Amino acid sequence: MKRIIITVVGKDTVGIIAKVCTYLANNRINILDISQTIVKGYFNMMMIVDMTESGKPFSDMSDELFQIGEEIGVVIRCQREEIFDSMHRV
Repeated sequence: MKRIIITVVGKDTVGIIAKVCTYLANNRINILDISQTIVKGYFNMMMIVDMTESGKPFSDMSDELFQIGEEIGVVIRCQREEIFDSMHRV
């Protein structure tokens, strides 16, 4: 399984989740877990996704999601699960 951590942060606007999830569905990237909150007008979402069925390279997906974020006014970052785990190990 090729698990990726995706974070989305920015001012809350209509359609953030729809844009991100549409991109993932169109690229056969499965959402395994998702959490989102809005605090004082700021949107924050973390997703764990599986890229196993997607033929898209990680770098392309990361760049394309970053571009989508720029278009809708949020910051979207992607990180491989194993790197995320290594960085946050105590």
